[in-house]
Amino acid sequence: MAKIKFFFKLKHYLYTGLREVLVYHHNSLEFRAKVFALIISANENPQDCEYALVHEAGMQVYKDEERVNMLLLTTKEYVQKVHQKNGLYIDDLVEDIQKELQQLPRYASKIDIEALRPLVECSIDEDTSSYQLRMLEFLHQLKVQYTKEVS
Repeated sequence: MAKIKFFFKLKHYLYTGLREVLVYHHNSLEFRAKVFALIISANENPQDCEYALVHEAGMQVYKDEERVNMLLLTTKEYVQKVHQKNGLYIDDLVEDIQKELQQLPRYASKIDIEALRPLVECSIDEDTSSYQLRMLEFLHQLKVQYTKEVS
């Protein structure tokens, strides 16, 4: 069991390191992935529906299948970390998003509420949908706040 955890950590470390080197504007892509993961991870049982919507939104933004796949993989990675309680919680994602917006207010333009809203429709549970809607409102407020700071 310890060997499996070690190899998983090693794989994750190498994957993250390579992403930083090989992916153009990886910080921007990771920010978008965190925003998607924030909404998706509120659902304890995300399905293909959510990830199909991430793919669709990614194609509208990037128009590059490789970059979209990287966005999708990074989003899934964050969601898995939250669900497996692997040192990342929803509150941590919120803090990371806020911190990045403080450092780079231009990232507010990367919060696309209209691309995020369909993720809520994938949820079957009413409580989950309600929680996701509150997150969308929060993200909208952040977007408005930091868009004003950029102007």
